Amino acid sequence: MKFRPFMMFAGNGLFYPILGFASFVVFIYMSFGGLRFSLEEEKELGFVMRNGTQFMLDGKAFYVNGWNSYWLMDHSVDFSSRFKVREMMKIGAKMGLTVCRTWAFNDGHYNALQISPGHFDEQVFQALDYVIAEARQNGVRLLLSLVNNLQPYGGKSQYVKWAWQEGVGLSASNDSFFYDPSIRSYFKNYIKTVLTRKNTFTGIEYRNDPTIFGWELINEPRCMTDRSGDTLQEWIEEMSAFVKLIDKKHLLTIGNEGFYGPNDPKDLTVNPNYWASKLGSDYMRNSNVSNIDFTSVHIYPDQWFHEDEKAIETQLKFVYKWMLSHIEDGDGVLKKPVLFSEYGLSKTNQNFTISAREKMYESILNIVYKSAKRNRSGAGALVWQFLVSGMEDYTDDYGIVPGESPSTQSLFIKHSCRLAKLKGWISQQDVNFKQLL
Repeated sequence: MKFRPFMMFAGNGLFYPILGFASFVVFIYMSFGGLRFSLEEEKELGFVMRNGTQFMLDGKAFYVNGWNSYWLMDHSVDFSSRFKVREMMKIGAKMGLTVCRTWAFNDGHYNALQISPGHFDEQVFQALDYVIAEARQNGVRLLLSLVNNLQPYGGKSQYVKWAWQEGVGLSASNDSFFYDPSIRSYFKNYIKTVLTRKNTFTGIEYRNDPTIFGWELINEPRCMTDRSGDTLQEWIEEMSAFVKLIDKKHLLTIGNEGFYGPNDPKDLTVNPNYWASKLGSDYMRNSNVSNIDFTSVHIYPDQWFHEDEKAIETQLKFVYKWMLSHIEDGDGVLKKPVLFSEYGLSKTNQNFTISAREKMYESILNIVYKSAKRNRSGAGALVWQFLVSGMEDYTDDYGIVPGESPSTQSLFIKHSCRLAKLKGWISQQDVNFKQLL
């Protein structure tokens, strides 16, 4: 499990056979001022929708190349740090990235959006308004997560604490978040408040804003006190129906890591380890809920394997098997798009190199590209995580400042180019792609 910091105070990959190629791509990128030069310029934004196993935008298949920046709302609360949000959006847009995943929650902590059940800090809400408005200005869409399974930024443990403080809690277990009626009521109220929020910058209610790519119910849900999976499954069914009751325009996902359940044959053949089916989550069963529009899968072999299995070659073999298995499920069983909504390689790994990280990222993006070429369900990927310069306190073992790693940056730019060319998002006369592809 990745460490996501909570601040109380404010060798080359396969694409680069020669060293100069990365610099060449960045030169082209800088020369053209970014790859989103005319995309959707002066056009009314359309909602990203789903047609079977594919995302659709303006009648065309839409494959995601994007990133995670969980910190956007937190950095927008203080006017002195808002420029970092704008800078991040501009960087992402210039790289041709289309979707950013970020937290739309902060429960009961420093810069809390929800101070206590049903009580919100207007200044923090305006910070989230700003994030959405800035994304819209730069042509980036947002995947907004509504609560954390983990403790940073409150998480489900904060909801349990609130229930106990009010004398209505059924259990001290953090998993009571999923089954305690009072806590379910707290969370439903939170969902309704966020989805019906009217943005103070744009005047658009969140549920009516196409800048929002979709909603994520919870980041990495686990309910280890019920390994059968029934408790989490019932929660997903109830909360997904409630979201759709309020907002029928946006896509909805769960936020799963992708682990197969104990009764799934892939538990023994695809899961990274024995413990993966014992977390109370069940990828196939959870994702098959009718109100869930697309599935979410994470990719962290460096965290999931034993130390003796962390060689990059071993991890790459797993990544290939893991991704193709979920794409196969999306195509053949679930009939839904599959979004690899987090992936990363920690710099704390033994023998870590930038080249090894780029090799893994290149492999992940290649699989997405091949899926796009074949119109399959592998609908995109979001790297964990991007930051801007001067954010050392908010980084983790996976953090990347794109401008400080030109070869890594050019990898994402190239992927944006080839996806755009493949799906006809940008015309040939806009830029000479032959020099890039």
